[in-house]
Amino acid sequence: MSEGNSMASENGTDLSQDDTGTIEENPEETILSQQTSVNLVPFIGQRFVSQDAAYEFYCSFAKQCGFSIRRHRTRGKDGVGRGVTRRDFTCHRGGFPQMKPSDDGKMQRNRKSSRCGCQAYMRIVKRVDFDVPEWHVTGFSNVHNHELLKLNEVRLLPAYCSITPDDKTRICMFAKAGMSVRQMLRLMELEKGVKLGCLPFTEIDVRNLLQSFRNVNRDYDAIDLIAMCKKMKDKNPNFQYDFKMDGHNRLEHIAWSYASSVQLYEAFGDALVFDTTHRLDSYDMLFGIWVGLDNHGMACFFGCVLLRDENMQSFSWSLKTLLGFVNGKAPQTLLTDQNIWLKEAVAVEMPETKHAVYIWHILAKLSDSLPTFLGSSYDDWKAEFYRLYNLELEEDFEEEWSKMVNKYGLREYKHITSLYALRTFWALPFLRHYFFAGLLSPCQSEAINAFIQRILSAQSQLDRFVERVAEIVEFNDRAATKQKMQRKLQKICLKTGSPIESHAATVLTPYAFGKLQEELLMAPQYASLLVDEGCFQVKHHTETDGGCKVIWIPCQEHISCSCHQFEFSGILCRHVLRVLSTDNCFQIPDQYLPIRWRNVTSASTNPLRTTTRDRSEKIQLLESMASALVSESLETEERLDVACEQVAMVLNHVKDLPRPIHGMDDIAYACPSHSLILPEVEDTDGIVQSITVGNSHESFTLGKLKERRPRDGVDVSRKRRHCSEPCCRHFGHDASSCPIMGSDTLNAELLGYL
Repeated sequence: MSEGNSMASENGTDLSQDDTGTIEENPEETILSQQTSVNLVPFIGQRFVSQDAAYEFYCSFAKQCGFSIRRHRTRGKDGVGRGVTRRDFTCHRGGFPQMKPSDDGKMQRNRKSSRCGCQAYMRIVKRVDFDVPEWHVTGFSNVHNHELLKLNEVRLLPAYCSITPDDKTRICMFAKAGMSVRQMLRLMELEKGVKLGCLPFTEIDVRNLLQSFRNVNRDYDAIDLIAMCKKMKDKNPNFQYDFKMDGHNRLEHIAWSYASSVQLYEAFGDALVFDTTHRLDSYDMLFGIWVGLDNHGMACFFGCVLLRDENMQSFSWSLKTLLGFVNGKAPQTLLTDQNIWLKEAVAVEMPETKHAVYIWHILAKLSDSLPTFLGSSYDDWKAEFYRLYNLELEEDFEEEWSKMVNKYGLREYKHITSLYALRTFWALPFLRHYFFAGLLSPCQSEAINAFIQRILSAQSQLDRFVERVAEIVEFNDRAATKQKMQRKLQKICLKTGSPIESHAATVLTPYAFGKLQEELLMAPQYASLLVDEGCFQVKHHTETDGGCKVIWIPCQEHISCSCHQFEFSGILCRHVLRVLSTDNCFQIPDQYLPIRWRNVTSASTNPLRTTTRDRSEKIQLLESMASALVSESLETEERLDVACEQVAMVLNHVKDLPRPIHGMDDIAYACPSHSLILPEVEDTDGIVQSITVGNSHESFTLGKLKERRPRDGVDVSRKRRHCSEPCCRHFGHDASSCPIMGSDTLNAELLGYL
């Protein structure tokens, strides 16, 4: 194809020469793939649930046509958090080989290449509809400038010479039985009922696989995994692990959790994700991981497990082991993938826990076949489906689902039938009564999945897998701590002027307060009507009927809403907030500001109240304080001079202290506290408010320090008071007004602000 005959996609973008090659081709040299025998042909507008699903589909199509494909180019990293939004798949013969100079400056020898500038391709673009990402085909061409292979030839391409996990297991078993490679191949040909030499892999592939088995003995690796856990237990007695051996003295299951993970579970183990969709090829075992969200909306690690088999007994063992790590405390809700054995295990081991299934796991099965079945009606069906998914009442869901099935002719469609049978595990009308801490939102799901992928990357180092996972978890905790500090340093912007908003800003974390603030901004758009004593009907001002039913009993400080958002997320809904403001309530009752979302740290996880603190935590604390000092000192020359003077004094004082004889001793902090210190809050009109709880003389503002100005010709910086408290010893105040001694939230993050 020539330049003038470039292929255009649906969105108007061309597959440029840079994408496929630089040499023009003659039209008579092009060969159109034979599509008459191909049942599944890509088409513009086709949808896929993920990049991998699109790749597998196009790979199957290419194999039938007589060529293979490769991932050619990614595009679209044009926004924070958006990631890749465009992907091109091309023929394996697309593009041209490039000569690259070697280390000594000489050009590489001209090796023969199969690339000839073929411009067959499929382009997919990421689009987000109803908060669920999908990949749409926006460009497709199946025109080649080379001969296509026959079916018995295409299977020999490297892309299709693959060995499935089941075949790998059988080959390993045959090798232990002493069979030769040729005997293995002949036996597998008979088992699969294929002709001689028609397996999807060759003798060379099997020999390479056997060589990898010899290089990595997985049984010994698994035993080494137990040794790693024992080593971690010796270092830290609070490290938890358990394992099970089978009758042949082979590792069957193993699970572990770190000391910090068990502490996090105590505070945030009410809602969990148990992801079991991955395998560790290094150990040939199923990998499961328990994760959740903390009070700042960030992923936190609770533990992981390796299972030899995927059955109910294995999952039951893993769930019982987790409960043993956390003193039998079962979560309120548990999110998993769609697995029948895991479903049965949860029902047996955690009968009081609400088990739910990610809707995205279920819809993945529908994204491939349903668009073809519905055709042009698929978009309308999807909009209708998500409307039903977000309904509030179970009765409305049952009624509307029946109408939807009849409207689109899905009564006999088996996937829709099975989806309805599982409705209590995925449909929000059946889940709103249970607390999920935001785990069902798409953005949180992506954050958790990214964290899991980092954990999976640790399998590249088998000799220290457990330690490597610990390093990733520690890095995640440190990054979360740093991000929390940055969020707290930012001024909280009050947008409504409501006393309820000011009160919530003093109690909730920035993450939780942001969620509540969204509801406060929407509350004025709703009308509140008293229909009975303590009963209100709240509906949008554009609605003539319907709405939500809110019960508000002031004497008991009891409030509830029929939408059940508080039960579902722990954040009050706009309907409740509307009733509270109408009834002249200026503060949210304490029981509706859950401790889980409050801006406090439990004593069990507070590093400053722990007598045995790790040296790395102290270094991290000092680095945070130094970072805050530098950022504040660079504002003015006066600040910089004062900072240099004070740092020099502190440094001299530290040098005068006696040096340790046997290393650094742990420091125990035991400072009294009488007030809750909170960040500055900035209203929309620019007025800065210092929000505190407690007596006014015991509080201080954590925002940006005001510049000191000389008064009456006297330099104020020289008239500083010195704090005599051993935890502080800073200048500018005395022991009676010491900010550190007057804080209930004494922790590493707070000291980092000073």
